[in-house]
Amino acid sequence: MNFSTSAHCGSLSSKENIPPSSKTDAVLVPRAKLDRSVLAVLSENEQRGRSCSQGSQFSKHSSISDSSQLTFFGCPSSSSYDVFVEEACEVVLAASGQEVVSGRYHPDSKSANLQSEDLRFLLELSSSGFVQMRFRPKPGYLEKHPEITNGMRVILVDWMVEVVQEYRLRSQTLHLAVNYLDRFLSCTTYVKRGKLQLVGTAALLIAAKYEEIFPPQLNEFVDTTDRTYTKKQLVRMEHVFLRVLAFRMTVPTVNQFLRLFVSIHSVCGTEENLALYVAELSLLEIDPFLEYRPSILAAGAYCLATYTVNKSLWPDSLHAFTGYTIADIVPCLTDLHKLYISAETRPQQAIREKYKSSKYCRVSLITPPAVLPFP
Repeated sequence: MNFSTSAHCGSLSSKENIPPSSKTDAVLVPRAKLDRSVLAVLSENEQRGRSCSQGSQFSKHSSISDSSQLTFFGCPSSSSYDVFVEEACEVVLAASGQEVVSGRYHPDSKSANLQSEDLRFLLELSSSGFVQMRFRPKPGYLEKHPEITNGMRVILVDWMVEVVQEYRLRSQTLHLAVNYLDRFLSCTTYVKRGKLQLVGTAALLIAAKYEEIFPPQLNEFVDTTDRTYTKKQLVRMEHVFLRVLAFRMTVPTVNQFLRLFVSIHSVCGTEENLALYVAELSLLEIDPFLEYRPSILAAGAYCLATYTVNKSLWPDSLHAFTGYTIADIVPCLTDLHKLYISAETRPQQAIREKYKSSKYCRVSLITPPAVLPFP
């Protein structure tokens, strides 16, 4: 599985996703010239279609069934899919290859369930950190996907970073896309390794539509996979994605909290970019970073950056604003420090290469502190 692709220290958002000034400017370098290969180790991209028991044929290049066949709320058991949804009902494959449906949802109670869910949401909104918890993926979700390993996910996220860089998309788009990816995989089972890049591309497509003023076109996202998948496949996956996530696309991210913290207690450009660099590194790993709330991860990245540059940690203004003490942040800060130290020797270098740019004050070249000022 091999996803290879390939200024000054002011506001980053002003330089991201710059609209083309003319039709000529809008034409990107052909993908073939960028020397990006598709998931080499993630074989099984031959796009095999399978037939329904009722005789309907899927397209030869179809990665999942038509939306008319993929009935999430009714939990059908008459056909086979590459993506199995467990939010409304869990669909898995028995050893014989037959589908086994474990129903946990009754269509007649759909409206009542949704109303109850909305009521619970409104009642619990006042709870500390509830919104962050609601949109967090499940840390152990890869156990439900035997064909997908943590290493494959790391390579996929590294590739997503390169795509975001190539199209000059916002940092928030990347954070949203990784959140969508992890939540989708948390709500499904048995996603095939040959479809993992399709899932990642759909996450990027949706995040760009949500966040960008000028998102890349559908055919450009198809090009990012070296046309391993078709437009039809990507549109179908987008539809499945939105249904699985129940169109809940507004989520709190580490990037948003970092921007908020910096606006409350300003730091120099080097510290800000270093915090953003550490925050993006945390996207690579499920364990242990899915265990932490985005606000805690942002606080840890902020502290690590300020300590690295000027030996300060958590200012009183942010303690008053968040209620977090340095003791609350230390476990996450320690894990981020280990990740920061190992970044130079990791096989995936897209994030590090990105932050070598003068636009980001070349912060990935800054030597991390050898030790932190606490045990």
